Amino acid sequence: MLALAHAEPSHAGAPVLLAALGAQFVADVLVSSVRFRITRGADLSSLVRSTWVYLIDAALSGIALAVAMDVHDAPLAALSLVPLLGLLATFAHERHRRLESMLELSSAYRCTALVLGDVIEADDGYTGEHCKSVVSLALELAEHLGLSPERQRNLEFAALLHDVGKIAIPKEIINKSGKLDPHEWTIIKTHTVEGQKMLERVGGFMRQVGQIVRSHHERWDGGGYPDGLAGKAIPLEARIITCCDTWNAMRTDRPYRNALSHDVAVAALVADAGGQFDPQVVETFVRVVAPADQPDAPPAGAAPTVLAPAPLIAGPIET
Repeated sequence: MLALAHAEPSHAGAPVLLAALGAQFVADVLVSSVRFRITRGADLSSLVRSTWVYLIDAALSGIALAVAMDVHDAPLAALSLVPLLGLLATFAHERHRRLESMLELSSAYRCTALVLGDVIEADDGYTGEHCKSVVSLALELAEHLGLSPERQRNLEFAALLHDVGKIAIPKEIINKSGKLDPHEWTIIKTHTVEGQKMLERVGGFMRQVGQIVRSHHERWDGGGYPDGLAGKAIPLEARIITCCDTWNAMRTDRPYRNALSHDVAVAALVADAGGQFDPQVVETFVRVVAPADQPDAPPAGAAPTVLAPAPLIAGPIET
């Protein structure tokens, strides 16, 4: 258009510049229409949905026109900014709307997790209280291990819901007063996968939480379930829960035994570091978390007493 008018942009005048802008839009729409027909048949819905791009270009063109025309009139130059300010206001409103949606979704996930936690407690009082205790232990340990806020969030949900799959396990197995037989043990081991399936259906970041729940009975030495993962192939959040889960199980009364003493529980963790547990997780737990879980806890900063490894308990602790 500028070539047809034989004019430089700074001397073309507003009518020519506006005509050039309109010609650009028309040419772009025609080329896009042809491309969409060739690549996608007669479906132009995507092209229609992209019209907002032209609106943005039109809003920004005011400043471009002012610069091209070398406008020195202050009111007119200020007026050219109005479309841009409107565009920024639209973006700000959209950003605010999206943030509100994200907060609402996050709140919905949290409420879902809390409801599931209540279901666990209603289904089995011990399991519900056990999960809440594991949450506090896991978050304290995670802080000392330097987990990011996002990973701490996932850990919190996973610790609360790590036994949610036990809802699908028959109560006579969950509450059995004696040791489980091989068939019952096979059934109860399915609770990790069942828990993941429940959280997968919730969606969003709860899928990540489900992966942690699935792995919380894996062992550092690869002898755990359901996937036989070993070492750092196990999510760190799951390794934290494994340690805290076992600690709480040892320190509370179970249908088949009384709670273990603090020193015996510490010795059991240390003895199985590198076997059932991540050695670094155990070292941090024994140093900063376990000292607080005894009647006469040492003052903050005091060096804890670490017992020498001793195989006081045969096999993994059932949780």
